[in-house]
Amino acid sequence: MHDPRHDDAPLPSEGPLPDEPLGGGLKQRHLTMLGLGGVIGAGLFVGSGAGIEVAGPGIVVSYLIAGALAMCVMRMLGEMSAAMPASGSFSVHAERALGRWAGFSVGWLYWFLLVVVLAVEATGAAQIANGWVPSVPQWTWVLLFMVVFTVANLTAVKNFGEFEFWFASLKVFAIVAFLVLGLLAIFGLLPDTDPVGLTHLTGDGGFLPHGWQGVVSGVLAVVFAFGGLEVVTIAAAESDDPVRSVARAVRSAVFRILFFYVGSMLVIVTVLPWTAQKAGVSPYVTVLDAIGIPSAGQIMNIVVFVALLSALNANLYGASRMVFSLAERGEAPRSLLKVSGGGVPRRAVLASVAFGFVSVVLNLKWPDSVFLYMLNSVGAVLLFVWALIAVSQLRLRRRIEAQAPEKLVLRMWAFPWLTWAALAAMAAVVGLMLTDDGARPQLLWSTGATAAVLVVAGVRELRARRA
Repeated sequence: MHDPRHDDAPLPSEGPLPDEPLGGGLKQRHLTMLGLGGVIGAGLFVGSGAGIEVAGPGIVVSYLIAGALAMCVMRMLGEMSAAMPASGSFSVHAERALGRWAGFSVGWLYWFLLVVVLAVEATGAAQIANGWVPSVPQWTWVLLFMVVFTVANLTAVKNFGEFEFWFASLKVFAIVAFLVLGLLAIFGLLPDTDPVGLTHLTGDGGFLPHGWQGVVSGVLAVVFAFGGLEVVTIAAAESDDPVRSVARAVRSAVFRILFFYVGSMLVIVTVLPWTAQKAGVSPYVTVLDAIGIPSAGQIMNIVVFVALLSALNANLYGASRMVFSLAERGEAPRSLLKVSGGGVPRRAVLASVAFGFVSVVLNLKWPDSVFLYMLNSVGAVLLFVWALIAVSQLRLRRRIEAQAPEKLVLRMWAFPWLTWAALAAMAAVVGLMLTDDGARPQLLWSTGATAAVLVVAGVRELRARRA
């Protein structure tokens, strides 16, 4: 469905988009912390236990592989976003590279992904809050969180930036503190602890107790935890200096996140035997309890609570900007283009919140049926988004080099070989999902959702050509 008319299309002029109506206000510190905090969530603090269970100490290698893939995708996205900043980020890049069908498809798929996952985050945070204050019903907490972050997103964008800055700062502080405590425990420098050495890395079945198959299964368990980095390139269009801001944010975020993820896993499987970890129980809590940190469970509950609210805030922001960008390009109702005096797309925010509320209600009423199908339908969408980012970068890089090489302030490493390698890795993950009984339903439902969007995009394309 590639449109050859886009092959030699001129690059856009300087600025996010011609006559971009969105207001600025995001500082470099906002983007840097958004890049760090957007991907550090419950998937790391809680979900990593499932990865350790299937890979053992080899989970470190699993995170290295998954993290390397995420770093490549972010480098590609950073290259395009620094050269052509846009509020729709990779949706705009896909349209410029492949045609309207690609921009439409990836934009709507990503929006759907964000508003569905938003329900999971709101419900998860409400469950934690309900545990602290049982007298307040869970639905009340959900309503409170949704209202608070709707208001925050309806006001100036700098308010969103400040929320995310402090949320991300707390998460980063928690991980750094965990790494320091873990290292002290490993070397026996905490009270009542003895040096651990490498006993747990090499014992209990060895470093790869389930062989390389365990490492591969670990990749499948953790790769989607890296989703969320993309929002920083969407936000860059509303920063004071989009080109420099996105380049700096991408450079700093990818390496630090890989350090936090891999460092955390290395500490966890070194301090305790991997067999001590259980799926569904935060490995961070298990380690902190083992080294004698009082109230470790409650401390991590607070961190996970903040992580969920941070992700909710970031996803609401990303969804509103994506659907606004789609409306700008005629791929969504034009009524969503209404912008406040401060440059906030309020109708786009409210439309995203409205669907988010529907998702929350479905999650509260039918978590094991209707909402489960919705969640499965977006389970593998991130892979499809990443694949389109890679294909777009392959095409746009050549065009930028030919027309405006000075715009390449951030370059993809080892182009084009590493881009092709990343695409091959994504195909491998899809193959793994097909052979995994737990992941296969997600892949099939997500493929169905993607196919449906592609059909709509194709019909729109045919109608446009006939008009």
